[in-house]
Amino acid sequence: MQIIKEALATGAKPNKSDAFTINGQPRDTQPCSNTSIFRTVVDHDKTYLLRIINVVMNEEMFFMVADHKLTVVGIDAAYVKPILTKYIMITPGQTMDVLITANQSTSHYYIAARAFAGVVFSNATTTIVFQALASTNHPIDVPKSIQTRLFVTISVNTYPCEQQNATCSGPNGDRLSNSLNNITFYTLEIDILQAYYKSIKDVYKGDFPYNPQCVFNYTADPMLSDNYTMSDLNGTRVRILDCNSIVEIVFQGTNVMNASENHPMHLHRFGFYLVGYGFGNFDENKSPSGYNLVDPPELNTIGVPKNGWATVS
Repeated sequence: MQIIKEALATGAKPNKSDAFTINGQPRDTQPCSNTSIFRTVVDHDKTYLLRIINVVMNEEMFFMVADHKLTVVGIDAAYVKPILTKYIMITPGQTMDVLITANQSTSHYYIAARAFAGVVFSNATTTIVFQALASTNHPIDVPKSIQTRLFVTISVNTYPCEQQNATCSGPNGDRLSNSLNNITFYTLEIDILQAYYKSIKDVYKGDFPYNPQCVFNYTADPMLSDNYTMSDLNGTRVRILDCNSIVEIVFQGTNVMNASENHPMHLHRFGFYLVGYGFGNFDENKSPSGYNLVDPPELNTIGVPKNGWATVS
């Protein structure tokens, strides 16, 4: 939490951590964990369940076990059709259930994780398919009659220092901030749900936009000079939805300030179907043709790809 507090206080990027850890321990070559790093003995040909949780602040992580294959059987506490892979990539806040069989020769094998960073994708749009169980015993009902559609851009922006005549540590002496549809959420002392149910005025505005306020080439490179995309609005904006209404949200990553990254998105206390996922700009005429409306996974956390998009319903 100290890293977050420092970043909020100065308006600059968060300081880099000294190390990543697995269950609180960095790699065994570091003195602090050389003797205390977790080790376990496994039985040959026995299958084990690993429940993996990414609690890193803001890094998607690759995870693997040396010389072994992983079978992903669940994501965010929901079963998926088994996926056999050499490694997984897991986003902050996400959980995965993975089976591993100790079927290699007797030896020592590392469990390792490293950050997803520095990877550059083309700007072309592509899609990949995810599958849930979707069987007679595990039926799913993907909503198709959409009643409300939201298109939400995710950006790194700036806004002026809050103190008069002060200079912050972000670009041009401003503060760095994240935004959805160019709006940075402002947290007040009164809870939003409390204000809603008790009809307390002036806590939030119910006008969070259905679409971005400015339409532009979201993944253009470079993108440093458009002031209308760099500066954001600061406010507590919400979109009130009818109970049991069917909603589709397209999350679009952007390259504003050349600060594109993979964005973890979580819907608190709700699950959703991840029906589409791709790189580049979402195309409302072409991208939906690649949706998986038969057996998409049911999740509560996704990673919107760097300079890409994801659709949930």
